Amino acid sequence: MSAATTAARSLHDLGLGSWFGGTLMGAIGLNGGAATARAPQERTRISSAGWQKWSPVLMLSIAAHVAGSVVMLFSDKQRLLVQEGGRRSAAIKTAITLLAIGASAYSGVLGRVQSAHQNEGGVGPTEPLASASPEMSGAQRQQKIVQWIPPALTGVLIVLAAQQGEQQRRTSPLVAAPSGLGARVRGLVARSR
Repeated sequence: MSAATTAARSLHDLGLGSWFGGTLMGAIGLNGGAATARAPQERTRISSAGWQKWSPVLMLSIAAHVAGSVVMLFSDKQRLLVQEGGRRSAAIKTAITLLAIGASAYSGVLGRVQSAHQNEGGVGPTEPLASASPEMSGAQRQQKIVQWIPPALTGVLIVLAAQQGEQQRRTSPLVAAPSGLGARVRGLVARSR
């Protein structure tokens, strides 16, 4: 395994782990913790401040994961051409990654609306008060659902990455070899029997 492949796999895994863990902790820990504040305005202010601090790390995590994924895809193209299910698995993983990016981006848009209206407060960071403006109320209600989509999708990506790792581990060096070399080696093996 080359240093470039190791670096790409590290970017892929570290980015995905940070993305999954950060969004899950934010939904459970940050929003859950902020919901215990006494004043309604503090609940939304604390949550907004925490998510604003996390956003740059989230963007770096997503970028690292995508960069590592692209390099791994190109370095693994030979296996994907010959291994049954490899292309399908890579396509599914790519589609889920794009959905997770979209959900993370949409959650960020909702978070900016919540941050702009944080002085309105809330029953919790994702539960509006009866007196909330339509913008704040709508953003909070949507965020209550959307906040769970990135950790759910990135959790699926972790499982798919484990599955692909097993596919790569099971791939014979003969299958992964360039076609001319692989054919010659298979021919030599067949003649030696």
